[in-house]
Amino acid sequence: MTTTLPAPPGDAGPPPARPPRVRQALALARNTWRGLTSMRTALILLFLLAVASMPGAVLPQRTPSPNAVDDYLTQNPTLGPILDDLGFFDVFATPWFAAIYLLLFISLIGCLLPRSFEHVRGLRAEPVSVPRNLARLPHHAQSTSDDDPDAVVEAARRRLRGWKVAVRSEPGGVRTLSAEKGALREVGNLVFHLSLVALLGGIAVGKLFGYEGQVIVMADGSEFCNSGIYAYDSFRPGLQVDGTGLDPFCMIVDDFRASFRPDGQPDSFDANVRYQDTDAVERGDTDWQSHDLAVNDPLRVDGERVYLLGHGYAPRFTVTFPNGEQRVGLIQWRPVDQATLLSEGATKIDPPGVTDESERRRSQLAITGLFAPTSSGGGLVTSVFPALNDPEAAVDVMRGDLGLDSGRAQSIFEVDRTMVDQGRLVRVARENVKPGGEIALDDGTRIRFDGVENWVSLQVSHDPAQTAVLLAAIALLGGLTLSLTVRRRRFWLRASPGAPSTTGGRTVVSLGGLARTDRAGYGEEFGRLAGELAPPRAGGDPGGDPTGRTEPDPDVPDEALEGPDGPAAEQPRPQDDDREDDDDGR
Repeated sequence: MTTTLPAPPGDAGPPPARPPRVRQALALARNTWRGLTSMRTALILLFLLAVASMPGAVLPQRTPSPNAVDDYLTQNPTLGPILDDLGFFDVFATPWFAAIYLLLFISLIGCLLPRSFEHVRGLRAEPVSVPRNLARLPHHAQSTSDDDPDAVVEAARRRLRGWKVAVRSEPGGVRTLSAEKGALREVGNLVFHLSLVALLGGIAVGKLFGYEGQVIVMADGSEFCNSGIYAYDSFRPGLQVDGTGLDPFCMIVDDFRASFRPDGQPDSFDANVRYQDTDAVERGDTDWQSHDLAVNDPLRVDGERVYLLGHGYAPRFTVTFPNGEQRVGLIQWRPVDQATLLSEGATKIDPPGVTDESERRRSQLAITGLFAPTSSGGGLVTSVFPALNDPEAAVDVMRGDLGLDSGRAQSIFEVDRTMVDQGRLVRVARENVKPGGEIALDDGTRIRFDGVENWVSLQVSHDPAQTAVLLAAIALLGGLTLSLTVRRRRFWLRASPGAPSTTGGRTVVSLGGLARTDRAGYGEEFGRLAGELAPPRAGGDPGGDPTGRTEPDPDVPDEALEGPDGPAAEQPRPQDDDREDDDDGR
């Protein structure tokens, strides 16, 4: 017979069990998180990230080299579109690369944060109790002392100043001392890994919200303003930058100075510039701040860095047309030989006062060719030195339709070759000229080579995470230094009262030491400690060599290493605790 007893008042009974699907979902989430935050998964993701980065190093990428990508697609009409669909020409902006990067971050953070909290708790905990059998430790010694146990322990405490020390009492008047040193090794290891995560995170933030732009500015008082991407010759924005929120600072390049060594190697580049920050530009101030801009010494303004990358020359030509009107052409020519700054370019000029469109297109001029800052002096113009010692230009004068109104983009350094191939742009003169020289054309037009101006190449870089990256790099090096130089070791002492007639002294002093590895150099340090705290007495030492290092006794059971107050589960064995340190190099 079964009797159902009424529930006592106020007893709601056991909580309702979760539905099986909820339990399965929670178990799946827990196991997934544990698998993701394991070090094995982190290593696999790191390997996948390295593999995923390989196409970015082998194949051309759209961000820095869009023309190279177009050439690759033209040369590989079958494979190219497949790789393009997979994102191999913009690897670092693809979702699959971002997914690997993000999972790696989550895995590393999930590995490191719990370990950091556990280590903080370990730093606050007292050193482990003295093992029961110190003779089984790799480093041990034993001697006797005429002092009582309290005096022995107090002397050891003074000697171990700077160590983390805990003194305990055991039954029978026994006093023990536990000391450990080198916890900064694990601190350095954690700081290294956390700094690595912070460094990678800072680089990722810079790629998202930073940008770089290059621009060429004439060093004759020309002005440049960071007002938009149209002000740059080339611009590489971050993934979250559209070019509309740039800080509108301005700068003027007044002049440029370059000095070269006798062998032609550059000695110094510097430019005198004036600038206004964003606040001054918005206020409309007329005052400018001066700055000497040099290589590797950028101008920092409004969180931007302005670098001086290089320089070149811009020949100045004055064209006098048959009606007496003049046009001045001054445009930068690009160096084709960085050692001697031999340059090529094209100075394009529209005729003045021509209203008929067809007539204007037939009479446009282009002065193309080579410019040598220090000419060799022969019939073939070439440069022998990068400084303006003996400038000379070998020019071809082209007349006709330059294609400026065709709607197609063209380089400022050369003419549109399709116009030449179609016969719409023809050469009408070819001469070598030096400053002051003139070229006369068949229609009475005269072209005078007036001189040369300098231009400078500037790069504006914005990285909102540069300070964080710098601090993370410093912390990374500091953590690596600590993890490689600090030695983790432990020291134990047990002072037991004894009978002078049997021990030769009032107190039996037993010492033990443990380091992570023998290569830590702990044997010498332990020998010095043993020689000071437990010196051998005349007539022999019952404990053996006070500085000796012997192998553990295989006949002594593992339980001998347990602490005096409980089993190994409550008093950690020093060997086990030291094995935990083997994960430092994860």
